[in-house]
Amino acid sequence: MKGIESSFHQTLLRSIERVIDLLKKNPFAGDQVPRRQLPDKYAKKYDAENIWRIELANRWRLVYTITGNKLEVINFVMDIFDHKDYDKVFGYKH
Repeated sequence: MKGIESSFHQTLLRSIERVIDLLKKNPFAGDQVPRRQLPDKYAKKYDAENIWRIELANRWRLVYTITGNKLEVINFVMDIFDHKDYDKVFGYKH
């Protein structure tokens, strides 16, 4: 991967690319976040009514919403988090 030297970042980038390819084939490949757990920031910033998450390498998460119409389905990536930040945003406590 040009310009990315750390193996951690190379692994994460490959994982993101793999997930994006998967979502192109199946927009519903992730896990839907229950409504009671939806952070307000996504509704305010992106007008997202549904939020999905999918696992990446090294316990990172990709968060996306699904929108569209009868002719097309659009996956919109809203965030990519490490596990600690994901837990903080979604209100999980240890």
